[in-house]
Amino acid sequence: MERSIYQGTADYLVSEDLRNAVNIAMALGRPLLIKGEPGTGKTMLARSIAEGLGMPLIIWNIKSTTKAQEGLYVYDTVQRLYDSQFGDRDVSDIRQYIRLGKLGEAFVSEKQAVLLIDEIDKADLEFPNDLLWELDIMNFYIPETGETISARHRPVVVITSNAEKELPDAFLRRCIFHYISFPDEEMMANIVRVHHPNLESNLLAEALKAFYWIRSLPGLLKKPSTSELLDWVQALVVGGIHPDRVTAEIPFLGVLLKKNQDFDQVLRRLHSPGGLQRQTGWPGNVRSGIRN
Repeated sequence: MERSIYQGTADYLVSEDLRNAVNIAMALGRPLLIKGEPGTGKTMLARSIAEGLGMPLIIWNIKSTTKAQEGLYVYDTVQRLYDSQFGDRDVSDIRQYIRLGKLGEAFVSEKQAVLLIDEIDKADLEFPNDLLWELDIMNFYIPETGETISARHRPVVVITSNAEKELPDAFLRRCIFHYISFPDEEMMANIVRVHHPNLESNLLAEALKAFYWIRSLPGLLKKPSTSELLDWVQALVVGGIHPDRVTAEIPFLGVLLKKNQDFDQVLRRLHSPGGLQRQTGWPGNVRSGIRN
């Protein structure tokens, strides 16, 4: 069978290293572990892989209370008890009370699926290790029904982490790892162009200058991310903001910053003697990434 090759999609630009990591993970049948700061496109990568390869996308959002068992199946004992007392169904058929979890759904999917296990580091330390066996052998047993659920197709497993806690070594050994660095100015200009193809070049240049100046400030509680930049650019366009005002005023600052302390710091720095408007020079690689 011809192997699918991921090349990226029109709305998601990938570096060669990331593209190679995706394809190697698929070729080896290994989970792809993606780390990076918030806003670098970790979650969107799974959507792009699914879109680019024509696969269904199954998303398992991990919380602090999530247990690995929930990804396999859940036995709804409460509903069965309720039906036994008040319903008219035959409660002896336990299968009707078994609900597959996200990993189980990926296993039984008619087509090969992309399974996104999003923000795995939010769960407890045992969670990754509890997934190892099923991810290795691609099946699991349901003792309540005596059934074994086997994967029809090995899913493309994408696991994201914000590095809030370290993952177990045994788990890491079974993954292909890639760290998504925050885009440099040239790559960011290309990303913005994908989402705003008709954006005026001067407005883009001034927006990027302000954006990276804000990110360079020390002590920010939450640096603005790519998604916030895209929203801000849209706000500048909708608001009819002239390019000259962008670095002078940084309009709609609340689109970029979500913490009061950060908001105050940026305004204070902006109007200080060494503020953004008084800085000169512009990285040459940024200009090269902005086309008329």
